[in-house]
Amino acid sequence: MQSSGAVSDRPDIGYIPTPAAMVTTLLYLARVGPTDVVYDLGCGDGRVLIAAAQRWGTLGVGIELDGALVAKARSQAIAANVAHLVEFRQGNLFDCDLHPATVVFLYLLPHLNLRLRPRLQAHLQPGSRIISRDFDLGDWPPTRTCTAVAEEEPATLYCWEL
Repeated sequence: MQSSGAVSDRPDIGYIPTPAAMVTTLLYLARVGPTDVVYDLGCGDGRVLIAAAQRWGTLGVGIELDGALVAKARSQAIAANVAHLVEFRQGNLFDCDLHPATVVFLYLLPHLNLRLRPRLQAHLQPGSRIISRDFDLGDWPPTRTCTAVAEEEPATLYCWEL
């Protein structure tokens, strides 16, 4: 996950992988398709972007603070034959340009979501979607929510459409 300040080697939270079945659910909730550009902020091992690229040929950009996870994501994209569709950048999610994104996935703590919210609202175009696992965006009501259970792990998925 990401730091709330400048790029450092100390993220605010540790990486918790989203189970594959839940990845599929969140991609469908976001209505991801072949013309989307999916950004995963705090992308971990890249599983969300790799799944979207495999299923729809979707372009994706992952931002991750942990260099070892970025290397793992790149390696997994090569193994999945989608490295030409996805890019993984080591960096701070608060510094990245979100303008190209049509879908943004978040699995961050509430205070990070709230800090990121103005940036999402300012950078994303009408029709863009935001998906967050387990944590909302404060008083901004989601367009859709669902409860997903994968590997006996329940989660609430929130979706906002701009």
